[in-house]
Amino acid sequence: MKIIITLAVAALSLAAPDRPHAGYTPPAVYRPAPTYRPAPTYAPPPSYRPAPSYEAPAKYAFDWAVQDAYSGNDFGHQESRDGDRTQGSYYVQLPDGRRQKVTYYVDGDSGYVAEVSYEGEAQYPAQRTSYTPSPSYNPSPVYAAAPVYG
Repeated sequence: MKIIITLAVAALSLAAPDRPHAGYTPPAVYRPAPTYRPAPTYAPPPSYRPAPSYEAPAKYAFDWAVQDAYSGNDFGHQESRDGDRTQGSYYVQLPDGRRQKVTYYVDGDSGYVAEVSYEGEAQYPAQRTSYTPSPSYNPSPVYAAAPVYG
């Protein structure tokens, strides 16, 4: 009987949980098996026109202008291009009353070639002063000492 009790105590000591150990043990990470499918691939719809070709030479034309009588603004720009040839002009109303106009062109590798011209006559009206300053210096008052009674 002593042998049975000794074997039982030995079995219980082997089956007993270990002592708690110090430190942090991170929780188990949940990693479910992937259940998704890759996104389906779609073919583009059939095109009934040819794809654009960007190899063609540039071709465009534009113009714009601003004229405001209240503020005196008057300026504009126009340009056209066909392949390597670009030509255009722009103008601006100068403060002296003239209009400055620049006509230019670029032909291939020739660079920017401009011709500047002026329309009208420069006008410098006599300046009128609407404000005439008057002297504002006033001498500071003189204070006399008052008698102190004590």
